[in-house]
Amino acid sequence: MKLHPIALLHKFSGALLLVLKPLGVWGVGALALVDSALIPIPVSMDGIVIGYVAANPHKFILYCLAAAAAAALGSLVPFYIGRAGGELVLLKRINRERYERMRDRFERQEFLAILIPSMLPPPTPLKLFQFGAGVFEMKPLPFVLATFFGKLTQFMVCSLATIWFGATIAHTVIQAFHQHLNIVLSFAGLGLLLLALYIARRIFDKRKGIELPLEEAQ
Repeated sequence: MKLHPIALLHKFSGALLLVLKPLGVWGVGALALVDSALIPIPVSMDGIVIGYVAANPHKFILYCLAAAAAAALGSLVPFYIGRAGGELVLLKRINRERYERMRDRFERQEFLAILIPSMLPPPTPLKLFQFGAGVFEMKPLPFVLATFFGKLTQFMVCSLATIWFGATIAHTVIQAFHQHLNIVLSFAGLGLLLLALYIARRIFDKRKGIELPLEEAQ
């Protein structure tokens, strides 16, 4: 009986999980590398990191650094696929309006356009953003750094939640993120908007030596 290619991929990634998971820091790095390089593993990486940290909490920094570095390295696969001429492929998956919004976002602030999705857990379509970064010709070094710091933040939050509250609560929080991603994204966007307004106000006051018009009106 012939297996469907997707079923074969699931079997392959499942076998990798069984082989690599017992290898400690090397295992979490290898799994993050595979998962970010277009070969999704059956369990989300944040869940895997939680499992490692629950077993060895004193090594949580090593787990987070290894997973983040490997994820950043593996993300170069979708990035360079996009760089190799993925505009037509991207347009097959999203409509022209969404494509133009993504392009405008990268033109305005490409670093944040990768950093923020990298911080969020699945089902955030991170690979779509990474693919888009290649299509829109983001420079490789800022791309890798944005992915690394985003993933490091995600894994550190999961690890600290595991250490402080236990693996069960950490898994519950992640599941809540999965189920209410739109709400999470809305709050993240609101927070970034408030931060941008605060930074703009500080820069305006420092350079001009005067208050913003909004403050004068008050």
